[in-house]
Amino acid sequence: MFALYAVLVGALLGLATGGRLSGLSELRFRWAGLALAGLIVQLLLFLPPITERVGAAGAAIYVGSSGLVLVAVLANLAIPGLKLAAVGASSNLAAIAANGGYMPASPDALAALGKEVGAAYSNSAVVPEPVLVGLTDIWAMPPWLPFANVFSIGDLLLAVGIGYATWDAMRRRPGASGNLPPMSHTVGTDGSWQRG
Repeated sequence: MFALYAVLVGALLGLATGGRLSGLSELRFRWAGLALAGLIVQLLLFLPPITERVGAAGAAIYVGSSGLVLVAVLANLAIPGLKLAAVGASSNLAAIAANGGYMPASPDALAALGKEVGAAYSNSAVVPEPVLVGLTDIWAMPPWLPFANVFSIGDLLLAVGIGYATWDAMRRRPGASGNLPPMSHTVGTDGSWQRG
């Protein structure tokens, strides 16, 4: 859900600074199917009927699906903002893998939202002594936000990277590739603009 807020904020900032929503359609995201597959697996994994049945396999499925998303992000590092998103995704994957396929959640952060972790498999877990505690879900979104949840530094980096990528794509002029640097102000010998 954090990523959806990032896209929304990036789009609003893009519009506020003269960007176009159509710029998003010009963004060329390689291996999008791989990222989509990873995200769909995670969405399905955390539906209550599936969560109740996966048992111990849930941890491995979660790590694997997170890895798919990270691979797709790494394939698109030329898109501005996705290097930061890749650091965030790597941070989250490291914390999840180091804690046996669960993202440890701070009891205080969960309490701030009035939530608790159930007995069925969940991507979150309250762990007495989490490994890489600084990379785990230690903060809570404001409880009045729709779909408020706990989040990590990795989620924050992902959000900033995705938000920036959204803003940048909207600010590019029509026809500019989403995976190339913006045009420089150098004029070629034939009077044409040259890419820097």
